[in-house]
Amino acid sequence: MLAVLCPGQGSQSAGFLRPWLAVDGVASTLDRLSTYAGFDLVATGTDKAADVVDTAVAQPLLVAVGIATARLLPALPIGTVVAGHSVGELTGAAVAGAMTAQTAMTAASARGRAMGAAAAATSSGMAAVLGGDEPAVAASAEAAGCWVANHNGAGQLVVAGTLDALDRFAATAPPGARVRRLPVAGAFHTPLMAPAATTVADVLRTLPRQPLGYGVVSNADGRLVTDPEQLTQRLAQQVTRPVRFDECLRTLRTLGVTATIELAPGGVLTNVVRRQLPDVQAVAIKTPDDVEVARDVVASFAPLGEPWAEPWQLVVAPAGGTLRLAADGSATRDVAVVANRSGDVPVQFDRTVSVVEWLAHDGDPVREGQPLARLASAAR
Repeated sequence: MLAVLCPGQGSQSAGFLRPWLAVDGVASTLDRLSTYAGFDLVATGTDKAADVVDTAVAQPLLVAVGIATARLLPALPIGTVVAGHSVGELTGAAVAGAMTAQTAMTAASARGRAMGAAAAATSSGMAAVLGGDEPAVAASAEAAGCWVANHNGAGQLVVAGTLDALDRFAATAPPGARVRRLPVAGAFHTPLMAPAATTVADVLRTLPRQPLGYGVVSNADGRLVTDPEQLTQRLAQQVTRPVRFDECLRTLRTLGVTATIELAPGGVLTNVVRRQLPDVQAVAIKTPDDVEVARDVVASFAPLGEPWAEPWQLVVAPAGGTLRLAADGSATRDVAVVANRSGDVPVQFDRTVSVVEWLAHDGDPVREGQPLARLASAAR
């Protein structure tokens, strides 16, 4: 299974777009998306003096570049999943088909402005923490008046708060923890972003959405989301909630992902995957030279024999507990239940679909939202 990863803020650098303008189609895509960004993406992304740390600039720029590089890849195989980090979830929503590129850019622009305004209201920031005992780091952050804003996996946390609180945390960090201040404008994914969360929710509520072609692994808790309404709600809520990319990685492992492609400007998430999921082939699109390698990875998932263009769906666990399959494993409604202390919760799906593949087995412990089976039309 293939996963497409979409990077978040901090992956960009001044002038990073320069080599991409020589790639056919990239400049024209960015020109069209500039209308929705509210500024010239090409001019900003190629200017080595531009302030690409400014949240109002960084967020739409990242989403636009992610979309532009996604368009350089072949059609993604059926069953691909998408995972984005922070604002990268908006890129992911566009790649998954839940939003058009224009809608994602409108949302990214509004999100960037709102979060920038919230950051300007309070002197705040973020710091990466490598090493140290995670519970001890979290306790130290809380004692200093900070929050853990990102759980990135592979032993990396990001702590956020006011600048004074970050100074206190750095001075009292537990043994083995290395603290490095990040070049971001505010304490994102914390309660300090509450005004921005309200604005983002209001904007997302007005924007059109459409059925997903691919599932999105949510930053909130690692659940695989296939419903556009639920994805929209989570995109609004994540502004003040911690990014649980560690849970996203666990879901990728559970799904059996064997390869990841990180869209430009790639590298940060790929490094985490390589440390946390060493058996997974991890490709980062950092420069145009990486595109051909990414295309080869996509092509490696092409099915043998005649193409099967039939749409598919996933059914997920309705609750946590123990999966119990029907004795005959038949592909009909109510073929399974999740048993827990509250009783048996039916696993249901429409009678017009059938099970192509079970992703969990009888007797397996499952958590709510965990993918259980792939489904396809029963009439073939």
